[in-house]
Amino acid sequence: MEELAINGGTPTSSRVLGYGHQDINEDDIKAVVDCLRGDYLTCGPATEAFEESIKAATGAKFVTAVANGTAALHVACLAAGIKPGDEVIVSPITFAASANCVRYCGATPVFADIDPGTWNIDPTSIREKLTDKTRAIVAVDFGGVHVDSDEIRKICDENGLTFIEDAAHSIGTRHDGRAVGSIADITTFSFHPVKTITTGEGGAVATNDSELGKMVELYAKHGITRDHGFMREKDQGGWYYEQLVLGYNYRISDIEASLGVSQMERLGQFGTRRKELVAFYNERFSEIPEVQFQIDATPEDTVRHLYCLKFDTDALGVTRRWIFDALRAENLGVNVHYLPVYLLPYYKDLGHGRGECPNAEDYYDRCVTLPLHCGLTDDDAQLVVDAVTKVVEWCRANKGTRR
Repeated sequence: MEELAINGGTPTSSRVLGYGHQDINEDDIKAVVDCLRGDYLTCGPATEAFEESIKAATGAKFVTAVANGTAALHVACLAAGIKPGDEVIVSPITFAASANCVRYCGATPVFADIDPGTWNIDPTSIREKLTDKTRAIVAVDFGGVHVDSDEIRKICDENGLTFIEDAAHSIGTRHDGRAVGSIADITTFSFHPVKTITTGEGGAVATNDSELGKMVELYAKHGITRDHGFMREKDQGGWYYEQLVLGYNYRISDIEASLGVSQMERLGQFGTRRKELVAFYNERFSEIPEVQFQIDATPEDTVRHLYCLKFDTDALGVTRRWIFDALRAENLGVNVHYLPVYLLPYYKDLGHGRGECPNAEDYYDRCVTLPLHCGLTDDDAQLVVDAVTKVVEWCRANKGTRR
């Protein structure tokens, strides 16, 4: 048996294969350079063009591009009217921003457990966490796999809640013929470099509700408007504007937006490649009984941001930490997505702790994120499979040696 790199053997890959990476081509570079040579570096035509490209891709009638995905979540909560004393139900397996946005509004995030197969928020757990203080649900499309929006929509309608879809992972994903961005009351996107589409840093908020769309735009732009339909006082001239709410400077720049416009032209291409890689991984990892991959009922409709495996650490006789370190030694730039948000020290100080969401904790204790991005070749993907297989086979051969 080939020796593991962590034990002094030769790594499976001769270079590090990161879990995520941007895909930038010459058209992207030209778009940014053209913006830099133009008249507008911010508040210009590139931002509007980027918003229009998101509308076209999602079917959303109203889109506001913002500085990042966290800003998108914040203004979504503000537009939904979240305030101190309210509760918002959130998935625990997500980046902290999905819950922090609730705290920014002075409200309380309530964590519902995940489904043990899809790793998305479980509607049954959502129902168990409802109270008379619940005002919204922030449902995360984990890894790009769409949440059970039909059931969540039903829960929201029955209880008068706002459905906020955190689609930081899922631009390009569809459900029943509709694109993510036109399904929930409000949808938020992130365009960080490891996401399917990047603007360097950036985000967007999409909705089909005109009132929500107006409030999102207000909160993202200082609470200031030049729209005569919103103004309370008589228009004083072309320079005049009014601040109607306490908003934030969450604008995206035209430099970033120009990259976004160019990237959006390749959304279909990116989606196709990611689907190919996921199909290959699923086929190969289905042959390894000690690993579990994310269940997705409609992979043909899903554009994945992450590919995670849940390892049967009991059967393998090792810890997740050891698996992580062993795969890193094989030159896989693996990661872990995510530590349950409520186990972060800030949230533990608020009274949260282990035992709150058992499925989320079991997933976290065993999960590892593998490389998935459009820069991976077929040979790279095979190296990923080879490295995982190598580590699993070593564990089988050395069972009983706990690490």
